[in-house]
Amino acid sequence: MELILKGYDLKLKHTFRISRKSIDFQPSLIVELRDHNFSGFGEATSNPYYNITIEILQNDIEQIRSLVENTNSETPEEFWNKISPFLKDNPFALCALDNAYNDLYARKKDEKLYELWNYDISHNPLTNYTIGIGSIENMIAKMKELPWPIYKIKLGTPEDIAIVTELRKHSDAIFRVDANCAWTVDETLSNAEILKNLNVEFIEQPLKANDWEGQKEVFKHSVLPIIADESCITESDVAKCYNHFHGVNIKLMKCGGITPGRRMIAEAKKLGLKTMVGCMTESTVGISAIAHLLPELDYVDMDGPLLLAEDIASGVTIKNGKTFYPDRTGTGVILF
Repeated sequence: MELILKGYDLKLKHTFRISRKSIDFQPSLIVELRDHNFSGFGEATSNPYYNITIEILQNDIEQIRSLVENTNSETPEEFWNKISPFLKDNPFALCALDNAYNDLYARKKDEKLYELWNYDISHNPLTNYTIGIGSIENMIAKMKELPWPIYKIKLGTPEDIAIVTELRKHSDAIFRVDANCAWTVDETLSNAEILKNLNVEFIEQPLKANDWEGQKEVFKHSVLPIIADESCITESDVAKCYNHFHGVNIKLMKCGGITPGRRMIAEAKKLGLKTMVGCMTESTVGISAIAHLLPELDYVDMDGPLLLAEDIASGVTIKNGKTFYPDRTGTGVILF
């Protein structure tokens, strides 16, 4: 098996801002695993919050090149178990490799990934479209630029309630809000009361990731469901979220790929938690992997390609929130 690495700078349509950063380009690394006539693709993006750069991704993957290239007929689970000890400090790199191997494995079996897992795609959830922090005028303009059935609104400013109140005047779509760890317990409980009246569906990660005591208070008293993001990174975090959150937003790059992501989804369902998978402003490469998990999810945030000025691949397409799969095996990805 041959390992091929390609770096990209994904240009965004608009400056994307959340409570802790703003970006115009999203650096991304594409991993291709090639076995004769078959290729599988995975992706990892850089992320300063987790100290992940493209150089670090490349260096860490290069350290296990021979291990990867000497893989033959292992299942995806066996492959993940083989490489994960060497990438325990870099789940983003592990994710790119794991997703690429899952893609390759399904292609060699001549099946779409969701077919390999025996998933039924007939009731897939719609994906939201994210509105980053900006002036209220700019946020309204982004909504008008792309009318959508569900918007996720990034918050974490002194004007959060004013923002949602004004946006609600311009759309009847479902709203979700994501505070990215920027609120206190009192702010969350107070804001939830107002946001419920503005037909907001849920609040994502209002408190700092390690504020478990505060989150327990919010869980007990919030009038809106609370979904974990930064508090739910790895498999062991799912159990911690029980009785602290109503659901979990799993990021494949944070947990190390599709293989552990599926285990986290299964664990969350056992605990009665709502399941969601989110994206990290990936191209269609990463989003196409997420798309095959849709039958197991209550919510999904896979709008990465919709935020890009230019994509780098063909794969799943998204129209008005609905996902359409290409007539190709694996994840269906082809690089341009």
